[in-house]
Amino acid sequence: MHAAAHSVPATESTDLAARVAQLEARMARAPDPDGMTLLVFSGELDKLLAAFTIANGAAATGMSVRMFFTFWGAAALKERTLLGGKSLVERAFGLMLPGGLKHRALSRMDMLGVGRRLMAREMRRKNVALLPELVAQAASLGVEIYLCEMSMEIMGIAPQELIDYPNIQYCGAVKFADLAASGNTSLFI
Repeated sequence: MHAAAHSVPATESTDLAARVAQLEARMARAPDPDGMTLLVFSGELDKLLAAFTIANGAAATGMSVRMFFTFWGAAALKERTLLGGKSLVERAFGLMLPGGLKHRALSRMDMLGVGRRLMAREMRRKNVALLPELVAQAASLGVEIYLCEMSMEIMGIAPQELIDYPNIQYCGAVKFADLAASGNTSLFI
């Protein structure tokens, strides 16, 4: 004897299809377990070293890493100062905010640059990458950099003044929130 074919009533199959569609939509919004977002607020050398060391370590393990630079962190990515076409306040910010990754002060014990030089000397002696090397490594590992447009506007930072980094993207807080929500890990430095 043949068993009768089992058929699913139409209402059950549409309920099932709706539930599957709902689950698929939820999964599409689920955080990427391999996604990391770092909000870099500080432009101090030791904090930038920590941020790029963490970003590089995560990227080296296969994580998708995005760094969002805002306020003093955004200013840390300024390599040169262009004064033309800026307001008086923007020019003042440009002159007060040192340019270049090599000119960042330590958050503690900078001692007018003596502490910074001692730190760099020890890092070279112990074969630890300096900040410019960490930034270059991040670029080679595919770490994405996002720069806060509002911070750039307030401080008068033009894209032409920034470090050379592939595909720097400019965005606002809404994009950062979207980036943070799409990853599994968010850090504030």
